[in-house]
Amino acid sequence: MVKLDHRAIADCFNACFAEFEATNLVGGAAEPLYVPASATRPACLFYREDHAASALHEAAHWCIAGKARREKVDFGYPYSPPPRTDAAQQIFYKFELAVQALESLFCQSAGLKFTPSADNLAANTSQFTKAIQSQRFLTQAWLRSSTDSRARILQRGLIQWTT
Repeated sequence: MVKLDHRAIADCFNACFAEFEATNLVGGAAEPLYVPASATRPACLFYREDHAASALHEAAHWCIAGKARREKVDFGYPYSPPPRTDAAQQIFYKFELAVQALESLFCQSAGLKFTPSADNLAANTSQFTKAIQSQRFLTQAWLRSSTDSRARILQRGLIQWTT
C-alpha cells in the first residue's frame, strides 16, 4: 500500500469533489480555514502547510458538515485557541470526537498513521484517544451504510489512490 502525501490527498479530494461539490482542498495555509463558495468561486478548504494529517482532518470536518454548515466560514464554529480551561477542552473534545474518528479512518485508507489531536499541548489525551477508538466503530458502520455520503466517496477515493 502506498502512503499518500498531502498533494495526493488534495488531488484525490479535488478529483472527487471539485466539479460536483464545487469545493477544493488547498494546502499551504498558515492555519486551517473553510471558505464557502460564492457566486464567482468554489468553496476552499485550506489545510496547514504541507501536512497530510491536516488535509485529512479538514476533509473530515467538511464531510461531516451539513449543507447549512458548509455555507458558513469555518462551518460556523468559533475557535477557542489554547490554553483552554478544562471545561473548554472538554467542549473541544466533544466537537472533535466524530471528526477525529472519521479522520482516523481516512488515515487508514491513505496508508498513514493517525495521531489524535487535543490542539493543546497541556491537555491529557488518554481518555479522548479511547473515545475516538469507540467512536470509530460507529463511524465505520455509518460509512458502510452511507453509499452516497461524501465521506464514503472520499474513503473509496483514498483507497483507490493507494493501490
